[in-house]
Amino acid sequence: MSDSASRAGRPTREQAQARQTALLDAALRHFLDKGYESATIEGIAADVNMTKRTVYAKYPDKAALLRAAVRHGTEARAVSAEVIAATRKETLEDTLVAIAMLRIGLVGEPVGAKLQRLINTESYRFPDIFQTYYDIAALPTVRFLAQILEAQTAAGRLAIGDAMLAANVFMSMVVSGPVRFILSGNVLTAHDIDRRVRFAVDLFLKGALPR
Repeated sequence: MSDSASRAGRPTREQAQARQTALLDAALRHFLDKGYESATIEGIAADVNMTKRTVYAKYPDKAALLRAAVRHGTEARAVSAEVIAATRKETLEDTLVAIAMLRIGLVGEPVGAKLQRLINTESYRFPDIFQTYYDIAALPTVRFLAQILEAQTAAGRLAIGDAMLAANVFMSMVVSGPVRFILSGNVLTAHDIDRRVRFAVDLFLKGALPR
């Protein structure tokens, strides 16, 4: 970029990216706090000192901005491969418990819970936002678990024909219950969560044993 362009007020790439991030942060806050219907482009734009025209130049409508904000929020809270790998423990049972606790913990955080509620509420209207969340937030952990289940099956300790399906069923069985309880506004103590998770892990493992 030339000096004359900078002096003319054209933002640098870093400045433009910062403005984009600020816009998505503001949009996410509005959608989480007010819901899709009540959030407005005007209010979001005002939060970051943008005009509606500037926002619409990037996103043609509120639905497009919602999709971008959900992706942005999900990416910001997605755990790294290193964090997922750190759930591997000495025993298979403890590994499964650690994987479940990781997923429950992410949703149990205040912003994580709000994001999950928004997705649950609006996915009937925008089913792709659920897929976006799953692909970014859940799928890496599901694949990691599937690899473990495949290895355990190859070693003869489990009998699982479809590891990816089993990993997804595990998440539904072990994680979804406590998450739904938390999202409903009820309080689960750490002891309650641990007890529920270990009970479900035990059922899952017994069901996966060779016959």
